Amino acid sequence: MNFDYILLLIVFSYLRRALQSKILLPKIDKYLAIGFWFSIVLLIAGFFLKFTKEINAWIAHAMLFTLIYFCLTQKEFKSVKSFIYSILPFVVVNFIEDCIELINSPFHDEWNNYFDTAIFFSIVWFFAMFFITRKQRKEMEKEQLKAIEFEKEFQQSEILKAKLETQVAERTAEILGQKEKLQKALDKLKTTQVQLIQSEKMASLGELTAGIAHEIQNPLNFVNNFSEVSSELLDEMNEEIVKGDFEEVKNIAIDLKKNLEKINFHGKRADSIVKGMLQHSRIGNNVKEPTNINKLADEYLRLAYHGFRAKDKSFNADLVTDFDENLPKINVLTQEIGRVLLNLFTNAFYATHQKQKKSGETYKPMVSVKTELKGKGIEITVKDNGIGIPEAIKDKIMQPFFTTKPTGEGTGLGLSLSYDIIVKAHGGTITIDSRENDYTVFTIFLPTE
Repeated sequence: MNFDYILLLIVFSYLRRALQSKILLPKIDKYLAIGFWFSIVLLIAGFFLKFTKEINAWIAHAMLFTLIYFCLTQKEFKSVKSFIYSILPFVVVNFIEDCIELINSPFHDEWNNYFDTAIFFSIVWFFAMFFITRKQRKEMEKEQLKAIEFEKEFQQSEILKAKLETQVAERTAEILGQKEKLQKALDKLKTTQVQLIQSEKMASLGELTAGIAHEIQNPLNFVNNFSEVSSELLDEMNEEIVKGDFEEVKNIAIDLKKNLEKINFHGKRADSIVKGMLQHSRIGNNVKEPTNINKLADEYLRLAYHGFRAKDKSFNADLVTDFDENLPKINVLTQEIGRVLLNLFTNAFYATHQKQKKSGETYKPMVSVKTELKGKGIEITVKDNGIGIPEAIKDKIMQPFFTTKPTGEGTGLGLSLSYDIIVKAHGGTITIDSRENDYTVFTIFLPTE
């Protein structure tokens, strides 16, 4: 019977210890404390007061079953249910044994060995369940610790994620701000570039206009001179008619006819020059058309020369042409190729003029242009005997806005635009060969296919 008291004491101790980390009502904790001390009293009374032994045993049974009932039905005792299930067989066997001993003592004595065996197995069951439960509890505690660690890591990752999202948002706002500034700067740069390109085109147009003016001036002078002579001849014709010298009138009429033929010839020449320049310079012509490269190069060589001389009347140069007579017409953007040639010729005259300033009258400027049919394309070579290009800047000469001219005399876009026109628009090549203070050669290759 003493096992009942000991078990009762163990149960109360276990419950208080197992539930001490739980948030329990003070009243429940108070009852557990009273039950613990009361079980100690029952244990002492069972040892020293023999006549109360049976009563104490039934009190212990009642308390155990009450505890078992509350532990299995109340949610506050959910964590100790496994312990209750482990002691339940022992409690039931002891209770049945006591009941049979009370009702039929001889039958109990006869089956006492079986009850002892049942108690033994219930104790084995208790320890087996205890160790299994303990192992499970430890595993659960490990899982809980892992879950707690995982939760901590998750919370930390959430905090880190929130920080990163904040940083990303700040960085995105910063990048968007920088993008807006860069976009404004890019728009401003594009505007400036368009203005500079327009400036370069206007500079080319100025050179072209000066050359055209000089080219047209010559036939106009002839027209004006022959018109004045013809007017004087008409006056003489009238005088001879009055005199009646019709033979002289016929001679004067022959001279008038010759003058009119010359006026017609030079008028057509001026008309041809104007039509040709309008064709080469018309705006918005982005369609490739068959073009006579020899004629185009010759016209722009003379236009560039006269345009340069319009700035400095003292400048003179030898113009050398070597055109391949078998050159076929090729499809090109005539206006753009004309702009390239005008730019190269103008640069050549500038280089020779600068060398003339240094060398004096002993130096004779010379600019030449040569065309030749090579393979599947036409090669145009522009050469001058000017100041040349230093080796250190030869690789930079085609870069946008790079110029060797003093400030205000060049935009640095002429050769860059020429490169784009030849390479990008026509699929050709443009190369440079130069020796400082000796010569410069630009070679253009335009494919015919």
